[in-house]
Amino acid sequence: MSSSQITKKVLGDALKELMRSKPLNKISIQNIVDECGLNRQTFYYHFHDIYDLLGWIYEKEAVEKIAQYKSYKHWTEGFYHVFKYIEDNKSFCMNTLNSLGREHLDNYLYSVTYDLVLGVVYELSNNMKVKEEHKKFIANFYTLAFIGLIIQWMKNGMKEDPKIIIEDLSELIEGNFIKALQKYENEDDSQ
Repeated sequence: MSSSQITKKVLGDALKELMRSKPLNKISIQNIVDECGLNRQTFYYHFHDIYDLLGWIYEKEAVEKIAQYKSYKHWTEGFYHVFKYIEDNKSFCMNTLNSLGREHLDNYLYSVTYDLVLGVVYELSNNMKVKEEHKKFIANFYTLAFIGLIIQWMKNGMKEDPKIIIEDLSELIEGNFIKALQKYENEDDSQ
């Protein structure tokens, strides 16, 4: 890991630690650098502001680790890892959800989920003639539905077992990706 990445991780860890006991909007850059023993100039060398750091944390800690689950066979595992990341970083994620930084949580969830779903859609449509715009529409639809489930789960205190949610979700949509793609394939052929 480069020294730049190490410094970013130190700053990220400091922000996460502070967010255990303080709302995001009450944390200053000075608090972050005091927490980790760096100076403000170092912070600004790596990040534009706290929200830039927040986005970096979600990208590095979660988005990159989910990339391997972009297949129909493994999408439920990828989705489970999203839930696990939120559970394992509960104070950080809940603090983000309840702050002006909510957009970063939403962006993280959208990015990681859309990537997973689009990978599944591409795999299933491999031998089909479906327009790119229809593939993206299907991926966007399911992404927004999945995010809604996650946000509701968080707002309800994360009490329900993510495995049960994913099992129910899998039952609900099993085969629906293919049905939607077939509908668009038939529609696109008739035009």
